[in-house]
Amino acid sequence: MTAVVTSDAPAPEGALAQRPRLPRPLLTELRRGVGPWTGAATTAVVAFAMYSKAGYLGGWQNHWTDATDLLRITAALLCGPLAVAAGCWHGGRERRRRTTAWLGSLPRGPLSRTLVAAAPAALWPAAGYLAAATGCLLATWPYAGGDSPHLALVAADAVTLASLGTLGFVVGRLVAWRFTAPLLAVLTYVGLGYPSYSEADARWLDPAIQHNYAWDRPAWWFGAASIVWAGGLAAAALLAYAARRRTTALVPLTAACAAAVLIAQTGDGLWRPDPEATRRVCDDGTPQVCLPYAERHLLPEASAALAGLNARLRGIPGAPTRWVVGPGGRAAGDLELPNPSFEAIRGKLTSPDAYAANGVSALLSETCAQNDYDAPDWERASAVNSAVFAWLSPAEGQGPYIGPAEQGHLTRLEAKSPAEARTYLTRYLAADPCTAAEVPLP
Repeated sequence: MTAVVTSDAPAPEGALAQRPRLPRPLLTELRRGVGPWTGAATTAVVAFAMYSKAGYLGGWQNHWTDATDLLRITAALLCGPLAVAAGCWHGGRERRRRTTAWLGSLPRGPLSRTLVAAAPAALWPAAGYLAAATGCLLATWPYAGGDSPHLALVAADAVTLASLGTLGFVVGRLVAWRFTAPLLAVLTYVGLGYPSYSEADARWLDPAIQHNYAWDRPAWWFGAASIVWAGGLAAAALLAYAARRRTTALVPLTAACAAAVLIAQTGDGLWRPDPEATRRVCDDGTPQVCLPYAERHLLPEASAALAGLNARLRGIPGAPTRWVVGPGGRAAGDLELPNPSFEAIRGKLTSPDAYAANGVSALLSETCAQNDYDAPDWERASAVNSAVFAWLSPAEGQGPYIGPAEQGHLTRLEAKSPAEARTYLTRYLAADPCTAAEVPLP
């Protein structure tokens, strides 16, 4: 028989530290299953969707509001079904492995076990979205107008994805059908997409609803209310499924309902005009170019685009004193231009000449009465009007058709000396372009 020798001597210093420590259950759960793949897929989907929209005119990188809106739609419509399907599949893992009875024998309570098991379904989609959203906001920073990103709404989107993953997990625990996950994804997509066709105030409970007015800001409490609304539903479902006292689920459910009532009753008032965003900022040119404060990053671009037109109009009676963009009052001599961000990508106008043509259109556009077109000299006046447009516009192909008659007038205009051109333009702007007899020949 072999003797067993025991010793009361203390273990060598550092021996306990060298013993391998068992990983914590939560960290183990987070590393297993579909959770990491869900997070990676969420990041990839958001990044691809945002990148595919970045190269369009008026892209999301021009405004924080536009960036936030597109992130919200992408998170809800594309990543929401992914999160709920992955959560459902993860929730049915123990049943597929036939380890449900074994888990019930563990010393931890059912709620504690469920929270640990549901953590990957909730945390990975939210983490994947936040990683992609952070990258998109950093990509917006050099070009965006406005004061700051709407971080509360970005956080609310992350909570929405976590909540959808949790709800999917609970459904996966309750329903044994293998096709529950894809069916749940389809129902989630339809359920989140349908309210966009409604005009009811309750549609704002849907995180996929888009807001298109870049000069607004969300109500200060909108993000927090959205977090309570989405998170409360998920917490109620989890407590109703796993808590010893299921009546505790009424607490988060009540909070979610209160937040839902607040959001639904406020309706379109959730987005409110931002006086600071619409405050006008002007350059020192003549005529001046004035943009809203939220578009101030485009002021050098708009000023440069209109420089040639301004040089021709400077000091001429009847010329505008300011080019203005956005809401607000109009003073005498103001002419409105389209928002330059609609024609910009990453803070740069894609076609400055085309934007200058918008200024010519604003200067020369008139709404004529039907009987004005019946005047004997209307064809001549119309040809002169078209020639003047082409003469002032730096963009070829912009404006009315240039036929032989228009081309003759245009040739004479281009042959004028600067002094003759200013004299003619003064006479032209003083005339009524809808009254054929008043339109002067070049």
